Amino acid sequence: MADDPATEILDATYRALCEHGYANLTLQDIAVEADTSKASIHYHYDSKNQLIAAFLDELFERFIDRVDSPVGDTPQEQLDALLQVLLSTDADPSLREFRTAMLELKAQAPYDPTLQERLTEFDEVLSEQLRAILAAGVDAGGFDDTIEPTHDAEYLTTTITGAHTRDIAINQSSEQLYVTMTRHIERHLLADEQPEVAQ
Repeated sequence: MADDPATEILDATYRALCEHGYANLTLQDIAVEADTSKASIHYHYDSKNQLIAAFLDELFERFIDRVDSPVGDTPQEQLDALLQVLLSTDADPSLREFRTAMLELKAQAPYDPTLQERLTEFDEVLSEQLRAILAAGVDAGGFDDTIEPTHDAEYLTTTITGAHTRDIAINQSSEQLYVTMTRHIERHLLADEQPEVAQ
């Protein structure tokens, strides 16, 4: 729905946020990106805060699309696919812009309860997806039955989030972390003997 004015404004918010940062972002910046007027923005959104809340809802939907139902026949393959999606930017260069937008918002979250609440949802979804994959892997015998899926999912979530911050803040690519995390999973999470996959 590229011709939907409200959608155009949300897309423009994304671009303006990546260019100007959250602290300096104005409705005029968004209006310029959307090639519209501030009055038009106010017609759809009562305030900048309401617009940002709607924007975060849109980002949340995009995030769900990226992490929901990772491909793979086994939990191990699903975990690997999810890590590739979260840590690689090669397949989709716009992911770096997405991370930039998220980092801008995270920097303001301690001072804005609405932002903090919305961003908590991102964290919880990722952590729960990882927990579910690890738990399924334990049940299937692919992951060591001594691991604690909730705690290990929290560790992986924190590591992934930190990688995104380093990628944007100091241009430290998260690609290498994929290799490191894969080794960690092989050494500490996988069962010593893998179950046979039915042909």
